[in-house]
Amino acid sequence: MTADVDSSRETTLSLATLDRAAARPGVTGPTMDPRELTVGLVHLGLGAFHRAHQAVFTEDAATATGQTRWGILGVTGRSAAVADQLAPQDGLYSVLTRSPRQRSLRIMGSLRAVAFPGRDTERVVDALAAPGTAVVSTTITEKGYPRTGTGGLDCRQAGVGVDIDALRQELLGQHVEGAAATALGLLARGLGRRFRLDGGPLTVVPCDNLPSNGRLTRTLLTDFAEQAGGGRFQDWLQESVAFAGTMVDRIVPATAEADRRETQKILGMADHGLVVAEPFGQWVIEDNFAGARPAWEQAGATVTRDVEPFEVAKLRMLNATHSLLAYLGALRGFATIAEAVSDPALLDAARRLQREDVIPTLEAPEGMDLPTYGESILDRFANPALGHTTVQVAMDGSEKLPIRVLGTVADRLAAGAVPEAAALAVAAWMVFVHRGRDVDGRDLALNDPLGVTLRATAAGPDAGLSARMFALAGVFPRAVAEHDGFRDAVGRHVQDLLHEVR
Repeated sequence: MTADVDSSRETTLSLATLDRAAARPGVTGPTMDPRELTVGLVHLGLGAFHRAHQAVFTEDAATATGQTRWGILGVTGRSAAVADQLAPQDGLYSVLTRSPRQRSLRIMGSLRAVAFPGRDTERVVDALAAPGTAVVSTTITEKGYPRTGTGGLDCRQAGVGVDIDALRQELLGQHVEGAAATALGLLARGLGRRFRLDGGPLTVVPCDNLPSNGRLTRTLLTDFAEQAGGGRFQDWLQESVAFAGTMVDRIVPATAEADRRETQKILGMADHGLVVAEPFGQWVIEDNFAGARPAWEQAGATVTRDVEPFEVAKLRMLNATHSLLAYLGALRGFATIAEAVSDPALLDAARRLQREDVIPTLEAPEGMDLPTYGESILDRFANPALGHTTVQVAMDGSEKLPIRVLGTVADRLAAGAVPEAAALAVAAWMVFVHRGRDVDGRDLALNDPLGVTLRATAAGPDAGLSARMFALAGVFPRAVAEHDGFRDAVGRHVQDLLHEVR
């Protein structure tokens, strides 16, 4: 809730006011009566992306089939803010879709309950164990997966040991005190109770930008089970829980106060759960389910046996280009991605990254022309109506660069080529961390799980910056960090950018 709104006087979107809001000109939805929906899907990570993406696909799928069992219990992460915004609204919120040519507002009703693990862990665990729950989806961000460099469970990460102990108690049927410390620990505890109470098969659908996210999530949950000593539980995980990997795509910028004011005029009331999105939306889902699921394909999703070509193409084409534009754009003083991609030099760098570095490493998904796909990405980035900020896209670089950029780098180096545009992207990240300000002297916030380490490593003279950053073994694979040609390319770009930002 915004500080300048008197909540005691305003009218807010809720079940009590829904009919009035839905009747307003320019408003559509919900496509099903939310009062008729029961919870059959639990989602972990109730951020703006889920509300603008999976929740929309799920409501459309339920509408297409007339099924009322696919209401969603949305579970927040470390903060109660979103739950506190949505609970008084009975889970209702709207999606403001913007393009350069049009605007639309849709009220969503698929979110039937909200929870915050800090106070609602037991409630969420019960929902995960309930026989009526058939699917669990996740958007917990890359840093929400407590993994080692080799992909296994990192038991040293904060909270993991607490969650292992809680799972061990759950499997013994003991009362567990306290909240879950991690999202996957919460899911593991819910699966432990489901196993113990014979809640039936379940499908986990991870929706984060991680390669092979289905296999990774299975590995981490299996490691949770092993650490908790659950032999029969491990067998049940293999037999009764499926993991459907996915690729997701929709640009969902942070909601601004101007968006809330605009929506309040359209609705005739406040909506504290508003999300903003572009018209485009894509969801590719692995056809690997343990039981019932929403008919997402009837809502426009692609259900396929092989997600990987779509996944890799999106990570390397879209997400890598997004990161390059974010770091270069932020350093040049551009507030938004749309402003950055309008700069001819940055647009050229983005095209070179796609065409010269990325496309040679890809297997084109069926029906996709990669150069055309690349141009469509740049067109979407140029949408000025979104206001997607460079600093927002730049966050969590230590987690994102290895996934988005360094895989391309490794493949090109293995093929005997030095990827110059990818080197520029890496150099821009290094300078972003080191300088902490743009060309006009404005501060650039560093929002990264390794922020303290990054600042300490980058500190010091400009000379040697790239060498210091390449020593970050948690970011750079050895084959990349020790390649002389790539180190030289990054070093040259670093010096050019440092000169530009002085």
